[in-house]
Amino acid sequence: MTDSSATVRPDRRAELAAGLAQVRARIADACAVAGRDRADVTMIAVTKTYPAGDVLALAGLGVTDVGENRDQEAAGKAAEVAAAGVSPRWHFIGQLQRNKARSVVRYADVVHSVDSVRLARALGTAAAGRERPLDALVQVSIDGDPARGGALPGSADPGVGLEPVAEAVADSPTLRLAGLMAVAPLGWAPERAFARLAEVAEAFRSVHPGAVALSAGMSGDLEIAIQYGATHVRVGSALLGMRPTLR
Repeated sequence: MTDSSATVRPDRRAELAAGLAQVRARIADACAVAGRDRADVTMIAVTKTYPAGDVLALAGLGVTDVGENRDQEAAGKAAEVAAAGVSPRWHFIGQLQRNKARSVVRYADVVHSVDSVRLARALGTAAAGRERPLDALVQVSIDGDPARGGALPGSADPGVGLEPVAEAVADSPTLRLAGLMAVAPLGWAPERAFARLAEVAEAFRSVHPGAVALSAGMSGDLEIAIQYGATHVRVGSALLGMRPTLR
């Protein structure tokens, strides 16, 4: 494996190490408060807008899970990281268009944003050539706003209802239904959002007992997400610093 410390400036590596130590401490403290096992919570380093060198440095610091939300950036970055001999677990966490499914399945190990039956089917078709099934999380709409993405809990809509989407994933031989993902809606207090998500997750697991992953919480609200059962927290700015504005 390539020595990742040689691919990034020493001062940047020190910044990342400091941020990582702080985030790990926050997660450990949150688990202690919630009475949960620290091993049950995975930190995903969200590296969008940051270079492959940062991914390599984080891998050298023990980070195993990396998240991206735009295929046009993630595909090249994943290839660069792989060429350096490093193999993190890649999570695609952004809204995904069906025409990007074939590209995403080439590098992603997990897709967090499956929110329609049509997308589930497109991913299932695209994943046909993989050695193992692609892990898929169904994105839940907490507030029912279709503009923000997410399947609708309690809806029988055959295209975007939570259960129809979950069944489309579960029925695919090339996908594995891993659990749920959600983003706290704008204007909602995190406690309200994640309490609602926990209710949805409990009902969901009664039907799909193997789908135990719950992806929720980011830099500003990860403690609250852990309190309400998050198994994966998606951390960007608290780990890598404030990112430049996307244009």
